Amino acid sequence: MNKTEAIVDTFYKSFALRDYKTMQSFYHEDATFSDPVFNVLKSNQLKAMWHMLCERGKDLTITHGTIGYFDNSARVTWKATYTFSKTGRIVHNEIDARFFFKDDKIIQHFDNFDLWKWMRMALGTPGLILGWSGFMQEKVQTEARKGLDSFIKKHSEYI
Repeated sequence: MNKTEAIVDTFYKSFALRDYKTMQSFYHEDATFSDPVFNVLKSNQLKAMWHMLCERGKDLTITHGTIGYFDNSARVTWKATYTFSKTGRIVHNEIDARFFFKDDKIIQHFDNFDLWKWMRMALGTPGLILGWSGFMQEKVQTEARKGLDSFIKKHSEYI
């Protein structure tokens, strides 16, 4: 197992255990993260996001698989299954992740998934009917960011 594979493997195993502190330890101080819900997050924001998701994910299960590991990058598929708290609906999200490393730390992390599919699972009929629209997707992104900002305000280590 090379270094990047060991980092990513431990990262997702830590996520499955809701061990956000170990997850955070793998990020470079200048790291960035992006996905279809949170858009772009900088280092402290992305660390807060993992803390929030681990803390709130009472029934969260995580699995991951291998696509490719290289010296300074990795591509991984992972799955998250959880109850979306606002609707009580079960979500089975499949994510394609790309990692880039600097100084043996994650400097860039990109998660990609089908936001409309996620909205159909998380929101039900409104997500099915309107989840494709930019308006609805922006609404979900705005709500997610408000939730993260509120979480950060309650946890001064991220300010």
